[in-house]
Amino acid sequence: MQGRLFTIDLSLFGGSYVIPAPSYFVLLLTGFVFATLMGAIWAKRVGQDPDVIVDLGLAMLLAGIAGGRILHVFADGYFMDYVHLCTDPSKVQWHLDRAQCLSPDYAGVWDTAAGVCKPKARDCFAWARFYAGGLTYYGGVFGGSVAAWYLLRADRFPFWKAADMAGMVVPLGLGFGRMGCLLAGCCFGKPTSSSFGLVFPPNSPASESEFKAGLLKSMAESSLSIHPTQIYESGASFLIAALLILYVHGRKRYDGQVFLAFVALYAAVRFGLEFLRSDDRGGLFGLSTSQLIGLLLIAAVLAGHRFLSGRLAQSPTPA
Repeated sequence: MQGRLFTIDLSLFGGSYVIPAPSYFVLLLTGFVFATLMGAIWAKRVGQDPDVIVDLGLAMLLAGIAGGRILHVFADGYFMDYVHLCTDPSKVQWHLDRAQCLSPDYAGVWDTAAGVCKPKARDCFAWARFYAGGLTYYGGVFGGSVAAWYLLRADRFPFWKAADMAGMVVPLGLGFGRMGCLLAGCCFGKPTSSSFGLVFPPNSPASESEFKAGLLKSMAESSLSIHPTQIYESGASFLIAALLILYVHGRKRYDGQVFLAFVALYAAVRFGLEFLRSDDRGGLFGLSTSQLIGLLLIAAVLAGHRFLSGRLAQSPTPA
């Protein structure tokens, strides 16, 4: 686990400014650049303006981060913590050990009687600090899709053709992003005795979760051997991209089919992986938020397939 890949030292310009480069965002941006480059190449090959894809990628990145953060705040089980951080920090409890509580990363106040860590002061903007961690994939998809719909309509770019392009390149970006999750230690799995299991270092998100669950005596211990669900999802995303690019795209019957195939395949994979994950993800009816969204997406894919294939059947046959 390596939460920070490198730092950018700006002391040459005066002062002592150092900008950290979190692993997750470095890999997320790597995936974004790679996916946008492939999309621009695709646009040029099919006779469309590649600049539209570059603008689209930037807009989707910003809207996706916003959407991912908003869904995290409302659906991952931390909503009241963000509210109390602004209104009454004494109601917030961070289940950390004393050393971690007083470290610069948290700068909290240790409550000896309760044995918990509490924030030192009010913070009404904690919910907006996406760079500190806390993004949901499906929230990012929704935010990016809204931005894509608006820009493609404004540029009069064929929407379903662009959607098929997104269906091929988005899983590539997601594959890089999940490798960033592995380095950051988030999105971790449940304990396992399998030889595939990984042990995360002390004070990692996995150790924190297992400490709160009573599986460890302290966050300062290494985690139990757990499923590397980040690697599972990264590998599955690259396989989905390969299948769509090398097989489905060349055999599609209508524009939009590749995108629908991506949504269905990813939703199915994510639904299964959620049973192996152990991080906080919210939920209802015994299913996580992502599983509930996945079921809705599969239903939407079936409806979309009927609509688009039906429209193809009703179109006049060229002479």
